[in-house]
Amino acid sequence: MRARNFYGSFLSMFYFWKNRANHQNDRMSRMPAKQSNSRSLADLAQDEVKSVVDEYTAICDAGIESRKEHYQSLVNHYYDLATDFYEFGWGQSFHFAPRQRGESFKASLLRHQRFLADRLALKPGMQVLDVGCGVGGPMGNLARYSGASFVGINNHPYQIERAKAHTRDFQSLCRFIRGDYMQIPEGDNHYDAAFAIESMPHAPDKTAAFREILRVLRPGACFASYDWCLTEDFDPRNMEHLRIKKDIIMGTALPDIGSPAEICAALSAAGFELLEARDLAPESDPAMPWHRALQSRDLSLASIPRTPVGRALLNLALMFGEKIRAVPQGTAMVSTLLNRGADALAKGGESGVFTPMFFFLARKPPHSGD
Repeated sequence: MRARNFYGSFLSMFYFWKNRANHQNDRMSRMPAKQSNSRSLADLAQDEVKSVVDEYTAICDAGIESRKEHYQSLVNHYYDLATDFYEFGWGQSFHFAPRQRGESFKASLLRHQRFLADRLALKPGMQVLDVGCGVGGPMGNLARYSGASFVGINNHPYQIERAKAHTRDFQSLCRFIRGDYMQIPEGDNHYDAAFAIESMPHAPDKTAAFREILRVLRPGACFASYDWCLTEDFDPRNMEHLRIKKDIIMGTALPDIGSPAEICAALSAAGFELLEARDLAPESDPAMPWHRALQSRDLSLASIPRTPVGRALLNLALMFGEKIRAVPQGTAMVSTLLNRGADALAKGGESGVFTPMFFFLARKPPHSGD
């Protein structure tokens, strides 16, 4: 039974595109075309996937200034290609978490999310901004947990569509706005709290992003986040460390990766009061590091798509699918790109030069005039 389900999960990818396309055609036939510009990998035409991959890699390869200048195209191309893969292999919460002994991957994600809610003291009646809300998994969980009201900002329309579906049981507490968190389409002093779960690494200018979040918070309100950082063990003269950094950037659509000191400095420059800041990765059980989710040390039916073996098998399946024209040309390239990033993340965790969970809690000054 396990083997049948395992191979069935890969076989289902071949039928995914046709079923998704039929769904999109049905949906589009019921509404004017201008009402939806969602793009997922399945929405792209058969001959369009490879060109999107090529455009994405061209921006990445052009260097840091190009990635910063074209950050919206970089990130949107990436999530055009990656969102369905992420949901297939990761679920509704696109992030990592420190794990405790005997704790499942899913349970660790939920505990990690609730940690932010507790540090922000979320409760019913509060208006909370989810900065870069992804497909809404954490928002739905925290609405259930805290009873607060949430607004998710996301620049990717397909992800907003997915987020609305994932939070439909809490639609009275969850709403979404399409927008760039570098220019939040909300008035000043609007929110009681804000949080970001591994979304700020996409920001081309951390200080400007933090300043915009500060603007929409009420005086005295707090902002909590998990950010991606290079640790003190990163050596810019070490070629292996540089390769890990490059592959993470390439495989996850980042303009660059900063250090904890740079993030703290950006928060202060934006006008925040820094209340707490620390890397949570060392708080994992030594036998259960955060990068275990990307390795073959935690095998279960649900975890197979995240493991190197599962990712390699999926890649082979997609290559075969391209040959028989069951999936668009370029789909395997997407899988290869994501595998490159996943392998680099795991190596960054193993070597200790990278963390995806630098936690900070910052407050807008109570008497701020902003």
